[in-house]
Amino acid sequence: MGDDGGMDPSAEVRAGMLLVATPQLLDPNFVDTVVLMLDVDQNGALGVVLNRPSVVPVADVLEPWGDIASDPEVLFHGGPVSREGALGVALLRDGDDVPVGFREVDGPLGLVDLDTPVELVTGSLAGMRIFAGYAGWDAEQLAGEIDEGSWYVVPGRAVDAFRSDTGELWRDVLRRQPGELAWHSTRPADPELN
Repeated sequence: MGDDGGMDPSAEVRAGMLLVATPQLLDPNFVDTVVLMLDVDQNGALGVVLNRPSVVPVADVLEPWGDIASDPEVLFHGGPVSREGALGVALLRDGDDVPVGFREVDGPLGLVDLDTPVELVTGSLAGMRIFAGYAGWDAEQLAGEIDEGSWYVVPGRAVDAFRSDTGELWRDVLRRQPGELAWHSTRPADPELN
């Protein structure tokens, strides 16, 4: 709680939640993006952009993972930080069957260590996506961006990370929100054309 009795908007950001870019966010790395938060603590936050597929097949870069990557089986641009690195985001088929190399993020959603032999995780996963790079913020930076109106902070659903068609993810996530937030899903790409 802030001194004014209002809630600190960054306090509601947790792993598993989504940041949805508002029309005010003009950074080309994040225009119209949906970011899945993977780690949030007092030192900062880390997430991956869910709706920026590349044209590079996973099998061309991380050959053994190509067979279990969710459709489309391409690398996704996870964000502007460490683009030469990759993060594997996965969904467990069964919460009681946690394979070696899996680290929970939010319930059945987690990260897979990509150095783990594929055969140790294959049967345990209901979804898998590989992200090149990630989005990162220091502790004050994300709170500042939320305060200035750059992000809507909304609950995530595990299936959001594994949709085959990511083109409508931004609108679909907003459309399912309560109240006025859902109205933003209908805004035209260029309000000047309205």
